[in-house]
Parts: sequence; structure tokens; C-alpha cells
Amino acid sequence: MRSLLILGASGDLTGRLLFPGLARLLATGRHAGLTVVGAGSEDWTADQWSQRVHDATEDSLKDATDAGRAELERIRRESTYENLDVTAPGALAGEIARLPAPVAVYFALPPAVSQKACSLLKASELPEGTRLALEKPFGSSEASAAELNNTLRQLVPESQIHRIDHFLGKGTVLNILGLRFANNFLEPVWNRDHIEKVEIFFDEDLALEGRAGYYDRAGALRDMIQSHLLHVLAIIAMDAPARLDERDLRDGISSVLRSARVEAPFSGSTRRARYTAGNLAGRDVPDYTSEPGVDPSRGTETLAEITVTLASWRWAGVPFILRSGKALGAKRKEAVVTFKPVPHLPEGFRGVDEPNRLRIGFGPDVLQLDVDVNGPGDVLNLNRVTLDADLGETDLLPYGEVLDGVLNGDPLLSVRGDTAESCWRVVEPVLNAWAADEVPMDAYPAGSGGPAGWATSAKGEDGTEGGLEGPTSGDDA
Repeated sequence: MRSLLILGASGDLTGRLLFPGLARLLATGRHAGLTVVGAGSEDWTADQWSQRVHDATEDSLKDATDAGRAELERIRRESTYENLDVTAPGALAGEIARLPAPVAVYFALPPAVSQKACSLLKASELPEGTRLALEKPFGSSEASAAELNNTLRQLVPESQIHRIDHFLGKGTVLNILGLRFANNFLEPVWNRDHIEKVEIFFDEDLALEGRAGYYDRAGALRDMIQSHLLHVLAIIAMDAPARLDERDLRDGISSVLRSARVEAPFSGSTRRARYTAGNLAGRDVPDYTSEPGVDPSRGTETLAEITVTLASWRWAGVPFILRSGKALGAKRKEAVVTFKPVPHLPEGFRGVDEPNRLRIGFGPDVLQLDVDVNGPGDVLNLNRVTLDADLGETDLLPYGEVLDGVLNGDPLLSVRGDTAESCWRVVEPVLNAWAADEVPMDAYPAGSGGPAGWATSAKGEDGTEGGLEGPTSGDDA
């Protein structure tokens, strides 16, 4: 790739996540000679942009290879910022045309602005090989996602459209697939006959942190479950692909999500809640509705939980419980597979035979298997032990993995258009039910485990709240 054009370069996403991810990628020596240009609606000076680039590359310089250091120092000297209104006719096309082709255009913008900008482009204006990378949420409904897909496909082929889900880094995806399909003992029990339920958690120990502008219009269901957690579900539930290529892998994900649904009545299959004032890691947190920038009339949830079922032979009757929220007492970033109890425990054993649980943690990627074994001491007593292992880690940050795929033209981990529409199809009836107040809004104090009546808020088997830890924040915008 010759050029990377970052739209929304003056925004929080670029400074906090995108550019640091790019810096770590370039520090490895990959993508040498890349032209990097930032563009935004704010009238930034050259010094302001230089400071942003300097700050974003500082950490990566420390561990860079010789070639990577040279690249980062070159980017510091040569990267420029353009004041650009992407909603003005011809403005974005003109900026793309002046850059060395091919150009990767990264839309670090609100979805409505990205859609407006794309609608003003024409295929004839784009140099060959142009790639379009768009942040979630991808549309705001199944219909709007389909409309945006139609707009994009008139500009470039599907293989050159990258719908970004940084939560699904290549390392995390391959770790799950390796666990699933490289171990013969798992496949015979990976089905409705042996698995009781699958839970996927993304609990954050952060509150709103001044980001009401995005979050208060999204909420926990749109922010994490609609995009990220449904894709984790699909990877856990999919059948083995023939090859680890973008066609087979994304076909498998799409097949699972086409079978996914949340059953009515939604008062039984979904829950929502909002945090009240409390203490989070020694810091007093106000009620969500009192946070700066929050509009209480929106009824935004800060904790969401849905039960998804799959209309498939393998998974019929197995609940997939997806939960994500903010201002919780402990980080919990994991998938928990609970197996059914053994059909018969020989008389003579003492203690409780707990269901076996397989836990897959996200960032750091770890694996834990809870099993019952004899002893110590009295060999007839059953005791719970945990077998654990660290899974493979990548040398890149999540956004570095995303950008590596975009710059290499590899859509393996990009969300395919039909899948983006399927995700909205799953959650849209729930959102409509919530908007109609068919599901009550529960409450939980900031710093707690969640509403007391929720089973997923209960303390774990070891007496502690939460589970395997993950990255600090999952929000994108």
C-alpha cells in the first residue's frame, strides 16, 4: 500500500487507538515507505498534528527494529494534516486523487458522516486498488446497513471494503480456532449433547469517562453486543472451515449468524440496566443520568444481556448468553463454556461434582479448564482444580492488526457485508422492545457486579466477582 488517509484524524479514536496501533505496526519494519496523511474538520496547525504524531509514536520507538525506527522517524517528519470537509462535494475525491496510489481510506468518523462522505464519491474518481475502512457501528439498523453496503459496493469490490472490528484481532481469532479444530478431544463434545450453555462477557471497570457524545446514543447493546460479541459467538459456534482464508472463514461466521435469533418475549430473553452512583476503584462515580452530556430521556442502558439461540443441528436448545456493560466492580473479558453434568457419579465419592467449564480469555488471551479431581488427602473427596495456559500473543496492538489487514488487502478479519446486516437483524427486535419499555430498566451501583437479581452478576465459584481480565476498554468511537 502506498498511502493511508485517516479521516477524523483530530478525533479521540485516532489519538488514543488508531495511530498508536499504526506506530507499533510500522515499528516492526512492515509497510515501509507508507505515506500517512491525517484529515479532519478541525483547523489544526502543523504543530498540533506533529505533536499528535510524536505522542502516538513515542512508545513504539523504544522497541522498534532499526528499519522500524527509521520509518517512525520518517513519519514524524513527513506526515501531514489537511483541513477537510468530507461532506462537501468533490472534497474527499480530490484528496484521494492527490495521494500516491493505491490509497487506503480510514473513516474514523461518526457513521452518519461516513455514509454521507461515501455517497458523494464515484467509482470513476477512485484510483485502482482503493480500500475503504469503516468503523462500527455499521449502520443503525438492518435496512441502513444494507443501504450503506449498496453504496460501498458501487465504489469498490467487496474484497476492498474493510468493516472494522478491532475486538477480533488475528491472534484472538486464531487462538479460538486453534483450540476448536486442532484438538480431537473437543470436537466430539462441542454440541448440544454435551454443552449446557455458552456465556460471553465483556464487563468493564470503567464508567463513561467523558464519552457521552458517542455512548449515550449507542448503549451497551449497540456498542459491544451487536458487533463484537455476536462475532465471538459465531467463531465459537462455527463448523470447521476447509481453509483459513477469507472466503471459508467468513462463510462460516455468516452461516452461524444467519441462524441466530433472540426469542420473544424479550422480557424473558433480554435484560438491561443502568448504573447508579457508587464507588469504582476508590473513585466516586455519579449516577449515569448525572454524567456530563447524558440525556436521561434517551433511556440508554449501560449493561445489556441477551440470550441468543441458534437454529442449527449442532446447537439446538443451547443458550448463548451475551453480556456487556460499564462501571462494574471487576473486568471480565471471557467466553465460558459450561458442560453438562456427568450422567452418573459412582457412589462413594464425596463432595460436589461441579460442571466442567472451559474459559477463553480475551486480551491477554488465556485458557482455563475447570475439572474435578480426587484428593488431596482423602482420595474419595472431589476437589475443583483449574488447568490454565497462556495462548499465543501478537506483537501488534488491536488496531495495528486491523491496519495490517487493510494495508495488505487482506479482508480475513473484516466484517463482511451480509454479516453486518445479520447482526442488526438479531438485535433490532430487542432494541425496538426496549424503546417501547417492554423490558424494565434495572439498576446497579457503580462498582458492583451488576443487578443483584441477574444470575450473571453472582460471584464465581472461587468467591470472587468477574473472571479472566482483558483490555481496558472496548469502545471504538
